[in-house]
Amino acid sequence: MHPRVLITGGAGFIGCHLAEHLLNKGIEVHVLDDLSTGTILNIEHLKGQPGFTYTIDSVMNKPLIAELVDRSDEVYHLAAAVGVRLIVDDPINTMETNIKGTEILLKCAAKKGKKVLVASTSEVYGKSEDMPFREDQDLLIGPPSRARWSYACAKAIDEFLALSYTQIGKLPAVVVRLFNTVGPRQTGRYGMVIPNFVASALKNEPVTVFGTGKQRRCFGFVGDVVEALDRLMNCEKAVGEIVNVGNDEEISMEELAQEVIDRCQSSSKIVYIPYEQAYAKGFEDTMRRMPDLKKLESLINFRPTMSTGDILDRVIARFREEASQEAGS
Repeated sequence: MHPRVLITGGAGFIGCHLAEHLLNKGIEVHVLDDLSTGTILNIEHLKGQPGFTYTIDSVMNKPLIAELVDRSDEVYHLAAAVGVRLIVDDPINTMETNIKGTEILLKCAAKKGKKVLVASTSEVYGKSEDMPFREDQDLLIGPPSRARWSYACAKAIDEFLALSYTQIGKLPAVVVRLFNTVGPRQTGRYGMVIPNFVASALKNEPVTVFGTGKQRRCFGFVGDVVEALDRLMNCEKAVGEIVNVGNDEEISMEELAQEVIDRCQSSSKIVYIPYEQAYAKGFEDTMRRMPDLKKLESLINFRPTMSTGDILDRVIARFREEASQEAGS
């Protein structure tokens, strides 16, 4: 018999792909989302599918969370305030949602011993320059006077909470640190770089790169990521562990911008904007962020399948498809 699964943040970018993936395997899925950063359009195509239900409400609603956890066998906790733009603009909501929401969910799950996969972030590695990032290395987070680090601190507390419940035997929890997950249905509204680059390039508008453009990142395809999350949820050895999930193919932001322009056959030019202008005075960023994937490989024998170029082609195709649908409607 398939488990019944609850996905918090299930109308978000990763959550909706995960819901689709699990439903295709015949698993019952209930999505909870308050639509603060997710959108009902992400799960529109899932309505009416056998085994799919959803609730529009917040992870802060304790009685509701208790009920939904009771009805589920496993919980993927993806609900969070995400995106650099949102974090800089609203640090208080970021911390409250990410700490209190996780605390409520873990408490309810621990009462019934339900298995939880908690989505954390590569942001917790902070300003460390010790590459590639390993799950057991020290974290180097910037000062509290810089609002951008509030997200990293909140997610680190989520990790401590989840692992503490596991250590005292109340809850089988797996913590995953996600690295720049990208793909179709991701919006650029909260500072997500690839959708923003593609949207500009397709309109032949300037492609805006923040800072020097020398910052290097690794982009994981959402299809690979949800496959890894599914396998980790079902891996006994992953319980009580922190696991990096993403891709380890690096690219600089200016290389990425040029690659997008080339693949869109666009006449766009790259424009550089200082961080202070884009976000806030004294904004800090990390120059590299690359995961060590040895632990992921050893636990579930998994390697990402999609290269950065393949991912860009998928995203560009999706943007073009949506544009032609809009033009035709």
